This record gives sequence, C-alpha cells and structure tokens, in this order.
Amino acid sequence: MNGFSFSDPPGQTAFPVAKAGHLFILASAFITAVFALLELTVLSLIGLAVTIFICYFFRDPDRVTPNMNGAVISPADGKVIEAGIKDSNPYSEGRCLKISIFMSVFNVHVNRIPHEGKIEKINYYPGKFISANFDKASTDNERNAVFIKTDRGKKYCVVQIAGLIARRIICNVNEGDRINRGQRFGMICFGSRLDVYLPADTDLDVYIGDRVKAGTSILGYLK
Repeated sequence: MNGFSFSDPPGQTAFPVAKAGHLFILASAFITAVFALLELTVLSLIGLAVTIFICYFFRDPDRVTPNMNGAVISPADGKVIEAGIKDSNPYSEGRCLKISIFMSVFNVHVNRIPHEGKIEKINYYPGKFISANFDKASTDNERNAVFIKTDRGKKYCVVQIAGLIARRIICNVNEGDRINRGQRFGMICFGSRLDVYLPADTDLDVYIGDRVKAGTSILGYLK
C-alpha cells in the first residue's frame, strides 16, 4: 500500500491552532487590549508580540501521512538526537530500537501516532524538568508512555517527555482506543522531547541530526 492520506480531517481555517492554546491566546490578547485602551504603547507592543508568538507556538498544520506498509512515522517535529539499538529500556523486555526527537519552542508541538494499532495501556510517570535534550531526561523527567500493539502483533511505545520549561503534557487518547498512523494524540507545551521504542529488528530510516516532521517523516519500517 502506497500513497498519502489525511489521518485527521483537514482544518477549516487557513491557520489551524490547537485547542490547548485557545485559553493562552485569549488571555494574552485580552491583556494586550487592556494595555492598548490605557494607551501604554510599549506594553501594548510587547503584548502583541507575545500573542503572535503564542499563536505561532500552538499552530496545528494539517499533514498528509505516508501509507507505506510497516512505515513508522515521526510523532513530533524536531531534531533526531538519538537513534540506535538499546540492550534494555524501562518500557519493554530485551533489546529495542530507540529514537529520540527534541522539540524546541519553535517547532510544532502537536504529537501524532507513529503506527496504527490499539492502545494497550498508558502510564504516567512524575519526575523532574531538566532540559529535554539530555539523555537522562528519558528516565528522570515527567513523562507519559503510550503502549501500542499493531494489527500484526508488533508492540512499541511512544513517550511524551516534559522539558526544562514544559509543565503540561496533554494526551487525548485512552486505553483500548483504535488509532491510525499520523493521527493527532496530544502535545507538550513549551519545549520537550518524544522517545519511540520499537522492536529491535525495525529497519531504521533516520540518523542523528536529521530534521523530522510529525505525521510525515518516516523513522523506519516494522518487519
């Protein structure tokens, strides 16, 4: 099976914004309006700049997802900072292929499902808020792990990890849900990281330093 498709219905606006950002945008716009009514020019300009940046941060562009058999799609926009075999990991027994993606505050922060299947469980782990580009962030930081089983019986895990200034992990799926490749499932606010733990025999298709896009870039292929 080849080609591309929309995993979620296309947005109805020219600049889609994630629902999680609506309150932030309204609050910033309201404060900016108050400054403007009080004729506080400098504060009004600063407020306007902040409002524009918040809109930019919470942008949620439509993406078309590749339909190649076995393709594992990036769950996040950002930079690949780790890609290789691990002898052990906190989420499954034995060896695995781990791919880590770091999201700066300038990346789209909406997260997407890497491969279709069924959600077996979701585990939340409280933790620290160290910089997400450090390796120890995978095990020390606050995180949310989504365990998925594909229709072919392959199991993998995608982990949302809070960063230095990230304080909110959003996950909009539940245990037992059927999910599609490229489907939106959550986001992390203000800089963060996603780790993907795949079977060790997965064919890797990215390298450290690569820039990837959620729902579009292929990380590898399940066998």
